[in-house]
Amino acid sequence: MDQAGALMANAVIARHLRIYGRVQGVWYRAWAVETARDLGLTGWVRNRMDGSVEALAQGAAEAVETFIQRAHDGPPNAEVARIDVTDAPAEHRHGFDKRSTC
Repeated sequence: MDQAGALMANAVIARHLRIYGRVQGVWYRAWAVETARDLGLTGWVRNRMDGSVEALAQGAAEAVETFIQRAHDGPPNAEVARIDVTDAPAEHRHGFDKRSTC
C-alpha cells in the first residue's frame, strides 16, 4: 500500500447503520459492542421501536468497513435482511456502548 492508501485506511470516519431483520432478542447489541471494541471503534448501538437496530461506528476507515461487513452476519441467531449505511458526523466519544431503546 502506498502512503496515500495508508493515510486513507487510517482516516477517522463515522457511519450510521440501521440493521433490519431478526436482530432483536438475539444478542445483536452485545455482539456489536464486543465486535466494535475488538476493532478499536467508538460509538453506540441501540434497539429501535420498529424492531431494527441502530448504530454509530467511528474510527479508522478500515476498521469501520470491517464492522459493517461483519454486521451483515451479526451473532449466530441473527438474520440480517439489510443494512442501510450513511455517512455521519463524528461524535466526541470514548468507547462503544449500548443505548436505551428509542
